[in-house]
Amino acid sequence: MASDGARKQFWKRSNSKLPGSIQHVYGAQHPPFDPLLHGTLLRSTAKMPTTPVKAKRVSTFQEFESNTSDAWDAGEDDDELLAMAAESLNSEVVMETANRVLRNHSQRQGRPTLQEGPGLQQKPRPEAEPPSPPSGDLRLVKSVSESHTSCPAESASDAAPLQRSQSLPHSATVTLGGTSDPSTLSSSALSEREASRLDKFKQLLAGPNTDLEELRRLSWSGIPKPVRPMTWKLLSGYLPANVDRRPATLQRKQKEYFAFIEHYYDSRNDEVHQDTYRQIHIDIPRMSPEALILQPKVTEIFERILFIWAIRHPASGYVQGINDLVTPFFVVFICEYIEAEEVDTVDVSGVPAEVLCNIEADTYWCMSKLLDGIQVLREAEDFGDNYTFAQPGIQMKVKMLEELVSRIDEQVHRHLDQHEVRYLQFAFRWMNNLLMREVPLRCTIRLWDTYQSEPDGFSHFHLYVCAAFLVRWRKEILEEKDFQELLLFLQNLPTAHWDDEDISLLLAEAYRLKFAFADAPNHYKK
Repeated sequence: MASDGARKQFWKRSNSKLPGSIQHVYGAQHPPFDPLLHGTLLRSTAKMPTTPVKAKRVSTFQEFESNTSDAWDAGEDDDELLAMAAESLNSEVVMETANRVLRNHSQRQGRPTLQEGPGLQQKPRPEAEPPSPPSGDLRLVKSVSESHTSCPAESASDAAPLQRSQSLPHSATVTLGGTSDPSTLSSSALSEREASRLDKFKQLLAGPNTDLEELRRLSWSGIPKPVRPMTWKLLSGYLPANVDRRPATLQRKQKEYFAFIEHYYDSRNDEVHQDTYRQIHIDIPRMSPEALILQPKVTEIFERILFIWAIRHPASGYVQGINDLVTPFFVVFICEYIEAEEVDTVDVSGVPAEVLCNIEADTYWCMSKLLDGIQVLREAEDFGDNYTFAQPGIQMKVKMLEELVSRIDEQVHRHLDQHEVRYLQFAFRWMNNLLMREVPLRCTIRLWDTYQSEPDGFSHFHLYVCAAFLVRWRKEILEEKDFQELLLFLQNLPTAHWDDEDISLLLAEAYRLKFAFADAPNHYKK
């Protein structure tokens, strides 16, 4: 259950209209309400009190609405599973292999497995014996990661611990810069393993023509920090596989971006574009992490990237949610030039201007590739666009999530329905911002390692990640018995202390769901 501290952080920004042509900008802070329940999509809201007051128990949305206007996640045997997943295998074969791999890990570490409900597993409480898992179920056991994030990972909170797990389908999550659990593997052994895996990446990237399928295979379970910038540029389609063509491509694309700046950026104050620029200018300070975003140089870079993208894509323009997608690319690329203990506190003041310019251009093109890929898939599936007015693609994805959860965990789905909690009220932001507002930035970067390795990772696979993310909290969800507390919890999930291994467990469960419920998205296809 969410702590009192977590509830105190619950807040909502004003959604009053801004002057100009941009009306009702939906996105991270303002998921659209169901018009059948609310009459209108948007309404004026009062500021949330510092300490939530629970004066009267409410059990339905209508009662709550009448009282308040606020509603706002080691070994080589995993390679076997990856190789099989690359082929056309049925889910039964894949699950049998996954069980064998995870059982081997569990026996090697001498740790009991734990199953709690149909979702992700919890760490056993010290005061209670862990329940025995049902026979035949896939058991996920969180083993020692080969490393942590590029910055020291915070210790997991006792409020919502996760059991350690390996990512599927590859071996262990690896991002250099951290230390692993000394109770299972020595630091020297881990360093040797990390160095070996890093060497595999370097050899692959240095070849005359990088094998992108092999690169995806290695990247699924995490990318070492030293090679992450180049790997992301290749996996996103920004740079070619041929190593000799990369310098010329970088130079040409960077030059092209700054030609856009020279041609378009001065028009930001023109009447036809000033509303777009004003909305971007308002949204950037709301982004996280604040220590990065509020640096003047970073603010200017983000404003230019988002404004140029909006001008170059007039069919969609700028919509809230796009702004958050800039941050992971920018942080990954700038960490190639600076040593940051925490990705949330990157300081760009010492980075040369020329380097910042190149990072800005690279960030723009990689973000564009990401958004273009999502939009193309939406059009192919006839779901509508994710980042246009009213964002029909996002709303359809939320409906697909609801359908998927009803099949994965009917009890959780029924509990939400009984208390009239609508998926749009909490999951719209999950889809629109790719869970960036739900997990720390270090976890987002690890998550994107896999998304860029998985076919349609940012759209199709993300659906299963969101389903696994929701079911992860089934115990806390089922304990909440009124609408207000349940919605507050879902909008403020306690993930502040999550690290790479929490994401690894989340991805492993999403991978299992992908095979077990692979036909779920077809329900809404026309």
